Amino acid sequence: MLERLRSHWPEYLIEGWALAMFMISAGVVTTLVEHPDFGVPRVLPDETLRRVLIGLVMGATAILLIYSPWGRRSGAHMNPAVTLTFWWLRRMNGADAALYALAQFAGGVGGVIAAYALLGDRFAAPPVAFVATRPAGGVALAFTLELLISCGLMLTVLAFTSRARLAPFAGLAAGALVALYIAVEAPFSGMSMNPARSFASAAPGGLWEGLWIYFVAPPLGMLAAAAIHGRLGRAAGCAKLRHSDGQRCIHCGSEPAPRSRAPSPEVTRSIHV
Repeated sequence: MLERLRSHWPEYLIEGWALAMFMISAGVVTTLVEHPDFGVPRVLPDETLRRVLIGLVMGATAILLIYSPWGRRSGAHMNPAVTLTFWWLRRMNGADAALYALAQFAGGVGGVIAAYALLGDRFAAPPVAFVATRPAGGVALAFTLELLISCGLMLTVLAFTSRARLAPFAGLAAGALVALYIAVEAPFSGMSMNPARSFASAAPGGLWEGLWIYFVAPPLGMLAAAAIHGRLGRAAGCAKLRHSDGQRCIHCGSEPAPRSRAPSPEVTRSIHV
């Protein structure tokens, strides 16, 4: 593991950074849209419309992070359940998976603390309340829905990343699902699909209600998606949401192609002599 840490630490830091940015974005947009001080609830009194707006921003945030140069380097999991599934599918090393998850938890908490420092009590108090995920629809319903939406997200990611023609669009599909789920499912479970994301909101605010749901249902749902994917006999693919030839991949071992250098003027002259 120490050898992995020495050589792969940039990817681990990127995973922490990515979830931190996602949580800061979630904190800022939810506070601006939901807190009465900013007037949006008066302009858009319909909660569904406000959730659609938040969903669109968060889906776009996920897409930007996935396709960013850093996101293309680490694979932009941003989620221990995604990382666990890729490890279970043998798409990544166990030590890398453990350190990815550790970085994701740390980054998520750091992002929420940064949002709190930026937004203050408007972020900490209801209706925003640290953008915590809570089983508002009841424990059984929240667990079931988290299981289903996690399975749906991972099935989509695996379906796209396993096909060369679709692989470049895996991040777009994942971001679209994030937007859709926030708009439709968030009132029932908070729409997490991510143990690190839920812990990041719960820890600073002490909002522990139903936290176990978000540690159990998303991994189970994504592992179920991996099992379904395997039963369909699909190809393996890589443990990145956007694989890029211009970035090294610590999962499949590919390295960026060396850049060809133009011949010097001396060499060019010697060729033409």
